[in-house]
Amino acid sequence: MAHQERQVSVFRSLGARLRDWWSKMGQKSLEATPQKRVVIVGSPNVGKSLIFNRLTGIYVTVSNYPGTTVEVFRGRTYIDGVLYEIVDTPGMYSLLPSSEEERVARRLLMEEQPDVVVHVVDAKNLERMLPLTLQLIEAGFSLVLALNMMDEAVKAGIQIDTELLTDILCTPVVPVIATTGQGINQLRRVIYEVAHGSTTYTIRPEIGRGDSQD
Repeated sequence: MAHQERQVSVFRSLGARLRDWWSKMGQKSLEATPQKRVVIVGSPNVGKSLIFNRLTGIYVTVSNYPGTTVEVFRGRTYIDGVLYEIVDTPGMYSLLPSSEEERVARRLLMEEQPDVVVHVVDAKNLERMLPLTLQLIEAGFSLVLALNMMDEAVKAGIQIDTELLTDILCTPVVPVIATTGQGINQLRRVIYEVAHGSTTYTIRPEIGRGDSQD
C-alpha cells in the first residue's frame, strides 16, 4: 500500500513539473518579437475588452500610455503559427477626439501602424456604431468589423445580413458572442486572412441597383 502511495506521489510530482515546464515554454514563445499587430477599437461597453481577453488569454501587460494616465492593454497570441500582438485601445466614438481616451486611441492607431484593426460594435445599435466604421475605412485601415452581442440582437428581433453588409462596406464582417466565445475562432481566421492579404472584398455590382433592393 505504501509502495502504491509513493508511486502516486511520484506521478503527481512529475505532472506538476511537466505543467510548470510547459507553462514556461509557452511564456517564452510568446516573448518573441511579434510578426503582426492587431489593434482593437470601439466605443465603451461593446464588449471590446472581453474579445481582447478571448483572443489573448492570460499573457497580458497593462501600462499607461506615455504622458497620460490612460491604461493600454497589450497581449499576444499565435494564429496559424504567426505571433500577433493584440492591443486593446481606450473606448472611442470617433477619429475626431473629444477626450483624453479618444486622443490616446487615435494616436495608437496612427503611430503603431497595425496590420489589422478590429472594430467591435454592439449589434443592437449598429446604425449608431457605423460612423466610426466608415471613418476607419476612409482612413485606409485594414479593417474587420466584429458584430458583438449577436444573441441580444436576435432577442430584440434584429436581423443583420452580414454578407450584404460585407459587400456594402468592402470589409469582412464577423458575428460574435464574446460572453460565450462563439465566433472567436472565425474572427481569428479572418484576422489572419486580412493581415496576410489572402482575402479581398469587393462591392457586388447589383447592390442597390434593383428596385427590390432595400
